[in-house]
Amino acid sequence: MGLASILLGVILVNNYVLAQFLGICPFLGVSKKLDSAVGMGVAVIFVMVLATAATWPIQQVLNNFGIGYLQTIVFILVIAALVQFVEMALKKFIPSLHKALGVYLPLITTNCAVLGVCISNIDEGYNYIQSLVNSTGAGIGFLLAMVLFSGMRSKLEGNTSIPACFQGVPITLVTAAFLSLGFMGFSGLV
Repeated sequence: MGLASILLGVILVNNYVLAQFLGICPFLGVSKKLDSAVGMGVAVIFVMVLATAATWPIQQVLNNFGIGYLQTIVFILVIAALVQFVEMALKKFIPSLHKALGVYLPLITTNCAVLGVCISNIDEGYNYIQSLVNSTGAGIGFLLAMVLFSGMRSKLEGNTSIPACFQGVPITLVTAAFLSLGFMGFSGLV
């Protein structure tokens, strides 16, 4: 499979948030404002690529020692360490973004999309370069979903034409479903 095919496929066709439903917590929680959605998306891209860069070689070592079954535990520990690094860097260099992301930044540690990308790279049999391209595309797809959803939510904010029973969480979930349906139109592209 070519690198462009992997990249396009994971951004549009197999989007981790909208097609595989991984990473829903930050998708719903941080998408109220565009700036925090973009910040979270960029942080997730960074963590996904770093996590893949670290976990792919670690998996090869685990396989060589015949302890590949420790994959999930080791990957979670690596991801947690990387998220702590990102959090410290944001706190030092971009404190406004650190404050805007709030509790959702440490939640990247438990973001199943990050762990899902790392495990998916191994399960798909990708080599190191393909794994990095896949994780970059997954992060870009996450960012794209966050930005689109943030735009949709900003249009709903303060909209008085929404029935009372749909205001708040219900209309947010319906909107997410429509965005997911929109991305289904890309199926068969790659």
